[in-house]
Amino acid sequence: MKKKKIFKTIAIIAIAGLLIGGGTALYLFNMPHRDVQSAQADFTLTSSQIVNEYLTDKDAANAKYLAADGDSKILEIAGVVSKISDDFDGNKVILLKSEGDKSGVSATFTAETNKNLDGVNVGQSITVKGVIRSGASYDEDLEMYENVILEKSDIVNK
Repeated sequence: MKKKKIFKTIAIIAIAGLLIGGGTALYLFNMPHRDVQSAQADFTLTSSQIVNEYLTDKDAANAKYLAADGDSKILEIAGVVSKISDDFDGNKVILLKSEGDKSGVSATFTAETNKNLDGVNVGQSITVKGVIRSGASYDEDLEMYENVILEKSDIVNK
């Protein structure tokens, strides 16, 4: 009789745990994504400013712009379009880089914002808004500079 009572208690606790865990997972999975384009930009910079900030003091720049919880800063970056390409998902990627800079800002657009790049040409000055994912740095193994990376980007003005 005592074994049945223990088994019943364990079964109730297990079912309650599964329901709570499943409900939490469902809630987190269906949470709305961060709407970068309608949010206010945290910083407005030029491509040269942010690149120089990262190359001068990477740790201070990371503390200023990046967050470990994925809620990194939203930036508006002004610069000259140096390159326009596509990534493996078919999204447009532009490189904002001033002449003479060691690296630039690589902004990846989304499927919804790709069309906003129509009419943008290399050499044109534009402002892009997006979330920063990594900063500029020098890779000693490859002996080259890496770009600042923005995601969920869109053009602020043409």
